[in-house]
Amino acid sequence: MVHQVEMVSLDQLVSSDHYYRKLRALVDINKLLKPMERELRSHLGPNGYGLTPLFCALLLQFTEDLSDRELERHLRENTAAKRFCGLGLSAKSPSFTLFGKFRKRIGTSRLSKCFQQVNKSLAGDGHLKTLFTFVDSSHLVAKNQLWEERDKAIAKRDERLNNEVLPEVAVDKQARLGCKGKGKHWYGYKKHVSVDMQSGMIKKIAVTPANVSDVQALSRICPRQSSVYADKGYCGAPAGEIM
Repeated sequence: MVHQVEMVSLDQLVSSDHYYRKLRALVDINKLLKPMERELRSHLGPNGYGLTPLFCALLLQFTEDLSDRELERHLRENTAAKRFCGLGLSAKSPSFTLFGKFRKRIGTSRLSKCFQQVNKSLAGDGHLKTLFTFVDSSHLVAKNQLWEERDKAIAKRDERLNNEVLPEVAVDKQARLGCKGKGKHWYGYKKHVSVDMQSGMIKKIAVTPANVSDVQALSRICPRQSSVYADKGYCGAPAGEIM
């Protein structure tokens, strides 16, 4: 019996018109990383995945709106994602815990500036439009320790655990109790997102405590020039002033 073996490369497995190819060609990753290259390389050490693969992974996470665990799986199962990040076909996907450490090392401010540059590159080439923008929010649940915090509140003779009492007794001083509609209550934060309706790409993200209303956070994600589409949660005086 003769067994035929066919050798293929990762590049052959990704179609020539895949949008990951286009995105990688449009964004100058080396230019974005150069200002922080020395500091981050010394942190990752000689056995790390390298700056470019990890930053490209964060770029995919931003583009696809993935959690850290979802990103790990995406890189493990998607050949186009492997190619985008410069990982080999048989390479082990980075652990989801590494993405959080890498983001923390870069820092919120520098990471935000990097993604702003990415959006500018995409807009300059006509891939990110400004004509129609969709805005919405979703809830982010904080680590729930409310039973312990309720006990602390009772010890302080505060019978109700609300957003006035929480900062005094909570481990997470910024998290708050939030409500959306009549039945959805949670403890944590809100993620506010604006999306280009033509390309489906995320343009801006802002995170606020859960008790901040959608209309109050609109200024953080609202584009300067665009038709904005949103639900009735964004109706109100502040929205009129912004628009």
